[in-house]
Amino acid sequence: MTLRFSVLASGSTGNAFYIESNKTRLLVDAGLSGKQMDRLFHEIGVDPAGLSGILVTHEHSDHIKGLGIFARKYNLPIYANEKTWKAMENTIGKLTTDQKFLFGMEEVKTFHDMDIASFGVSHDAAEPMFYTFHHEGKKVALVTDLGYVSERIKKTVEGADAYIFEANHDVEMLRMGRYPWNVKRRILGDSGHVSNEDCGLALTDIIDNNTKRIYLAHLSQDNNMKDLARMSVDSVLKERGITLDLKDTDPKIPTPLYEVS
Repeated sequence: MTLRFSVLASGSTGNAFYIESNKTRLLVDAGLSGKQMDRLFHEIGVDPAGLSGILVTHEHSDHIKGLGIFARKYNLPIYANEKTWKAMENTIGKLTTDQKFLFGMEEVKTFHDMDIASFGVSHDAAEPMFYTFHHEGKKVALVTDLGYVSERIKKTVEGADAYIFEANHDVEMLRMGRYPWNVKRRILGDSGHVSNEDCGLALTDIIDNNTKRIYLAHLSQDNNMKDLARMSVDSVLKERGITLDLKDTDPKIPTPLYEVS
């Protein structure tokens, strides 16, 4: 086995991502209740008691809602950068010192047979960061919750075998929607979220012949639809002669475990 992963949940209401290799099993974020997290793991046939740890991207509640409960239940170590720890420590409840670990920005950590690199993103949190996962020459990139995709990020995530990439909103739906203007401005701004079209444009710069699959992630419940996101990203890619397997993600239903080949 090389790398296998499931987008357990993705969207404005809660986010969680699972990835495994032969010797490592990791959860990234736990943005749903402990009970829901258990259900998601049950649905993909993985026992959370065997997890090597939980990586945290940032402190927004749709990423850490069940973090404390889940970590305490299974006695799991949590990895986050210093500013994220400070921002979330009052929310996640008591943890033992042997559950708290630092994972710095722009750092590479090795968990048994998997190397994980963190990279900073532009988002309105304390110090948000996401990850690329490396094992036996395979690479998976998790890229959501960012206002724009900088050249530095493109360089970091380029050439992955699979992407979990943000396609948060359709710009017109957002502009015409019911959100107050200050919220719309936040989402559209440089520390908000990536639109369908910008997702497609970024992907055209970073994918290569290795890239087999793309999961469109963190879709807004109010300002996007799965079909619309897929069509929008697909049309941007096709304009540049690229045809790729685009997959949906869901706030409540995990994607089947996918083996990166």
